[in-house]
Amino acid sequence: MRGRTMRVLSVFPLMTVPVVIYNLLALTGQALSSVDEMRVRLDTDFLVVPMASGVNWAITPGHALTSLALVCLFFELIKSTGTGRAAVMNHAFSLILFIICLIQFLLMPAFATSVFFIVGTMTLLDVLAGFMVTIASARRDFGVDAGFAD
Repeated sequence: MRGRTMRVLSVFPLMTVPVVIYNLLALTGQALSSVDEMRVRLDTDFLVVPMASGVNWAITPGHALTSLALVCLFFELIKSTGTGRAAVMNHAFSLILFIICLIQFLLMPAFATSVFFIVGTMTLLDVLAGFMVTIASARRDFGVDAGFAD
């Protein structure tokens, strides 16, 4: 059971988490949020942390979502070092996720925000890094000569 769960998690792109959270923010409440409503929702302080310097650090949902996406991207980059079937499936699902993000950004008003653009860019970086790391690992595993590859 544990091995099967680990395989599913290795195939599942972690960048899906911030994309789903953004979708929940954009698609809940009213039928579809407008871009202005979404900007207000993302820029409203939801957590204020007092700092040792005496000022308050205000955290918005947009900041939190971008930070979560960075953490997910970090773990995705670590996962991308594999060359097995699960890694290839992860890259394919990451590509599908990027295409979904691109379509949402271009066609749905609530997704035309800087926060979603940054999250979408991270999904693109996940795809590119995953394929580049996999290709480099495969070349090393097959012992491709550097002179032959040029």
